[in-house]
Amino acid sequence: MSGEVSIYQEQMTAEEISFLAQKDEQETKNFFKVMSIFMVICFILPFIVAWFRALDGAENPFSWVYYFLGVLYLLCFLALCAYLAYRRSLLKIKRDIKENTKTVERTTIKRKQYMPHNKTYYFFLESSNKLSIEVTADDYERMRKGDELSIEYSTYAKFYFGYF
Repeated sequence: MSGEVSIYQEQMTAEEISFLAQKDEQETKNFFKVMSIFMVICFILPFIVAWFRALDGAENPFSWVYYFLGVLYLLCFLALCAYLAYRRSLLKIKRDIKENTKTVERTTIKRKQYMPHNKTYYFFLESSNKLSIEVTADDYERMRKGDELSIEYSTYAKFYFGYF
């Protein structure tokens, strides 16, 4: 048993593509919901700041110039954050769907653990992408520390599909 990791690409099954498509739809919906909320905040926050300026006795606290500069600044900041969030998560899912490949990694079991409170079995792995996986009771009994198994996950978003 060597500690070498073997990684290769394989075509995804229709079930895996369907899972990623559902994940993409859900993540896109959540992304736009959060961005909409933050966009509303971008328009409300400068108005709240104007009220604080009014309470401090500023001469012209409700200036249109200050309001729209504040909105513009916050919208630019939101656009940057949205771009980074999109690149970090949604783009990876879309790329996985487009390329239709998954990664299969051959890795070694470092440790086995049974969780009695919920009666589940886990293998801790030497993989850099997946530290532990839940396994069946049969596999838990059959496999030992140091044995090799293969795990499958999406190449870019790293969504776990299963093991064999």
